[in-house]
Amino acid sequence: MESLPPLEAVHLDDGFDWLDGAGGPRSGHTEHLAATEQELAEAGLALPEGFAAFYGSEHLCRVFDEVSVTACWSHLSGPLHSPVEEGARLVRFLRDQQDCVIWYLYLRPSGEAFVVFSHVELESAGWWAEGEPAEEVRAAVASSLVRCADTFEEFAYRFVVENELWMQANSAGADSPLPPRLRSYADHYTPAAS
Repeated sequence: MESLPPLEAVHLDDGFDWLDGAGGPRSGHTEHLAATEQELAEAGLALPEGFAAFYGSEHLCRVFDEVSVTACWSHLSGPLHSPVEEGARLVRFLRDQQDCVIWYLYLRPSGEAFVVFSHVELESAGWWAEGEPAEEVRAAVASSLVRCADTFEEFAYRFVVENELWMQANSAGADSPLPPRLRSYADHYTPAAS
């Protein structure tokens, strides 16, 4: 993650101000989020406020689907047991159209929450493991998880900006100047002038 553009200048506080905030009408995910919160509470865990605000907002919950250039789509799961540590849970929130990459919110008993991705659909990992040594399957699934963002809003910001940059670079108006938010992100990859 060291090669990614730094986000110190971006105000990430779970309010999603860079997407006009989390206000407005409630999304169709409200009941699912409430059930997920209840199940997590029984395990001594909770969804981060930013994640609940994002998927609870009608205009925010569609952002990934609308901006994705690779046909990724939001698909919330209930809490899934972690193959890595006892008491931790994962909540799937995004997948690509061919399930090559699936993103999960990882919730630790310590209260830490971050984003991981995997090529494994954790909900169905059990069915293909039938007849296989359980410990080997658990280890394979655990090793498939890769941490990709320290917070959900950091993930959301990078996902949106990177997809917007791709669209800008591959659109008919690709020669027009980038908006400041995209320019500052892209400048990280621009080689220094000699």
